[in-house]
Amino acid sequence: MEGELISLFVAVAWTATALFAEVGSKRMGSLTFNTMRMVLSLLFLTATLWLIMGVPYPRFADGATWGWMLLSGFVGYVLGDYCLMKGYILIGSRFGQLFMTLSAPTAAIIARLFLGEKMHPLDLLGMFITLGGIAMSILSKNETSASGRKVRLKLPIKGIFFASMAGIGQGAGLVISKIGLFHYEQSASAAGMVSGFDIPDGALLSVPICFSIPFAATLIRTYIGLSGFFLALMLFGDHGLSQLHRAVCDRKAMWSALGSTILGPFVGVSASMFAVTLTSAGIAQTIFALTPILIIAPAALFFHQRVTVREVIGAVISVLGVSLFFIR
Repeated sequence: MEGELISLFVAVAWTATALFAEVGSKRMGSLTFNTMRMVLSLLFLTATLWLIMGVPYPRFADGATWGWMLLSGFVGYVLGDYCLMKGYILIGSRFGQLFMTLSAPTAAIIARLFLGEKMHPLDLLGMFITLGGIAMSILSKNETSASGRKVRLKLPIKGIFFASMAGIGQGAGLVISKIGLFHYEQSASAAGMVSGFDIPDGALLSVPICFSIPFAATLIRTYIGLSGFFLALMLFGDHGLSQLHRAVCDRKAMWSALGSTILGPFVGVSASMFAVTLTSAGIAQTIFALTPILIIAPAALFFHQRVTVREVIGAVISVLGVSLFFIR
């Protein structure tokens, strides 16, 4: 039950993160915003590890842990978050989060390939229902003189592509993270942390190692995330350092980046790492997928977005489809 409750907290945190991120990414641009988020996340996580592990780096992590968590960071942060912020710019956070429901079927498929978790016939049904809910939300019918009613996309294809890739990246990154967390726990045990409630020597706060490892694992992901986004900003951005300077001077953009960082890469992602150690990756991802429903009301309130009944029903259907992946 603890894992499920933490997963629900993650869904709420990511809802707020998406709202902050839509504002910040539209003001800064996706590469600049992600770079700034990674810088802030690095500072927060480094300070946190110094307090709870006694050192400002991922203590007890072995080579396998680093390898899997760096791969997870590249897939989930560099590829996934870049696509997500581009999606926010092109189609907004509400629709962007709707496509994040694709992370659940992706997690199921990747877990089948890497972890040997079995797939059930309900998984295929869940996939079709999830895709059907997304389609219901993004398709509309137009009156045409020649053919009566014609189905068309309400969203730009480019935005759909980036949002879809973001969902796939998050699902894959989560499963890869679970593999990395397994190695981290084994490495910590070999280093003397026999129980999950052991406290590392030198820690300034008495926090059990089971709570510390998710933050340390997230820091490893942040290293590759910051490296990837900064390199991309320098190579593909328009005067990358000037963009960062302008972003720092934009107070509203920086507050958005701060809110998105605290609730996203710092607290939200670390909590998601902890959640998947207490429950299955699939169940956790199902609860995370509630975000497209949770975001509807605040998106309408703060961004004055017109929300149709069809879109709400589509979001609910998509989340219900996700739940079928993990009903046994």
